[in-house]
Amino acid sequence: MIETPYLLFLGDAPDQLAAKVAQGIKDWRPENAVGQLRLEGCGADVGLTDMTLEEAKAAGARTLVIGVANRGGVISQAWKDVLIEALGMGFDLASGLHNLLTNEGDLVAASQVSGGTLHDVRVPNVQYPIADGKKRSGKRVLAVGTDCSVGKMYTALALDNAMRARGMKSTFRATGQTGILITGSGVPLDAVIADFMAGAVEYLTPDNDDDHWDIIEGQGSLFHVSYSGVTMALIHGGQPDALIICHEPTRTSMRGLPDYTPPSMEAVRDMALALAKVANPACQVVGISVNTQHMSEAEAEAYLAKVEGEMGLPAVDPFRQGAERLAEAIANL
Repeated sequence: MIETPYLLFLGDAPDQLAAKVAQGIKDWRPENAVGQLRLEGCGADVGLTDMTLEEAKAAGARTLVIGVANRGGVISQAWKDVLIEALGMGFDLASGLHNLLTNEGDLVAASQVSGGTLHDVRVPNVQYPIADGKKRSGKRVLAVGTDCSVGKMYTALALDNAMRARGMKSTFRATGQTGILITGSGVPLDAVIADFMAGAVEYLTPDNDDDHWDIIEGQGSLFHVSYSGVTMALIHGGQPDALIICHEPTRTSMRGLPDYTPPSMEAVRDMALALAKVANPACQVVGISVNTQHMSEAEAEAYLAKVEGEMGLPAVDPFRQGAERLAEAIANL
């Protein structure tokens, strides 16, 4: 188990999106976060108190969590200086990066001296099966996006809260490092060998009560040439009964792909639904989740109304408005 509370390490994150791990923990488990630690030039701020290691230790922090999801998941030397110092002060370290803590000899050596624990949440700890595509009892909903980092995890967590508030049976199923750090369990899907990814999703969402919903955390995008494979595994392994389209309308290019324009919501709807019907012919698209963080309240309301009229589906920003209307759409299936 990862010891709480956390000090969230933002390092030199170039922008707010790069700090989505820290932001997710702060928003969904604020009781687990005592503060944030930022290096010079950091372009992110999750709204917690800036602390030194000494201040965080005095405030009771037990684990320094790398709250950054940078492209390639690299641990720089500047980060290492802080991480080694933290170990020497008695902190444990936790990370969801592809660059594993336990692959870094100097971090391993420092942890052996201090007795600190290195937690790599992106390391699969289960021998996942190959998917067999057999129909499972229970129901499942998956968020699929026009791009990476558009709010699929936030949509799933907000939907889980809204469904529980309605008295529905639901479970959030984490498939990425942030979700795992928030909930304490899940499948680090992008670290699973490709042949077993869909099987890992089947493992994560097993047979359940007929009226129980698994809320599957989405990853990547079918239209993102870097990360489409993980989305495909979620669609077929998850066998969703319902899809929610997630979109951020203010983007001019795909995340990390400046030469690629984001697809339309209609294009994602049509492609994702066709692929989902391969594993579950009864699958339906039930709603739209729009990330309006860069819009004013009036702009957001106007845009959501426009999308709802064009798509013929409830369109909400779960962060601004909650996910009650999405929960209602699922309850009415």
